[in-house]
Amino acid sequence: QVQLVESGGGLVQPGGSLKLSCAASGTGGAFSFYIMGWYRQAPGKQRELVATIDSRRTTIYADSVQGRLTIPRDNAKNTVYPQTSSLKAEDTAVYYCKADLGLQGYWGPGTQVTVSS
Repeated sequence: QVQLVESGGGLVQPGGSLKLSCAASGTGGAFSFYIMGWYRQAPGKQRELVATIDSRRTTIYADSVQGRLTIPRDNAKNTVYPQTSSLKAEDTAVYYCKADLGLQGYWGPGTQVTVSS
């Protein structure tokens, strides 16, 4: 069973930066084949896709974070490292990691990011 754990969330001032991480276990050595997704859910809103990185390290970013977020992956550590700069109040949300391989998808429990002065 694949398990994901997000970490690095917390309180950040507007304009600041934050480096999060999502570590996977239980992939049986196949982490590099997983499409890793980064999602967020703000209070009262639906969960939305923020970014993805596939096995070829091709990335897709939502318009709302384009130019502010990168999501490199380290396959040796089974981890992705979403990094966001120029944070805004509207970036406040619970951020979730998802791992997809074929028809199988796994979610992490999420980490809270609050952007406030």
